[in-house]
Amino acid sequence: MRRKQAGPETPIDAATTAVVMILYVANSGPNSVQAVTNLEAICAEYLGDNYRLEIVDVFEFPQRALADGVVVTPSLTKLSPSPAARIVGNLSDRSSVVRALGLVARTP
Repeated sequence: MRRKQAGPETPIDAATTAVVMILYVANSGPNSVQAVTNLEAICAEYLGDNYRLEIVDVFEFPQRALADGVVVTPSLTKLSPSPAARIVGNLSDRSSVVRALGLVARTP
């Protein structure tokens, strides 16, 4: 019997896999505020409570941002599950964000 291996195109089953992300923002700039709002809406629709999100303000922690390779904000990094992904911008293109994160809609 062959087992299906998860690959880059395999969507995340939000019911069983916690998604770990870091959102790098620039204080309360308009694009950063919009990115937080957009990401919260996406998480509510696709992940429910099954995610961990850390928000890092690059003005408060510039060395952390540089160490993580972040030079543009807002910037979202999905750490797990694999594959990792990075999305730059205010996350307003919902379908692109969902696709980049590999999410599928939750079943009620």
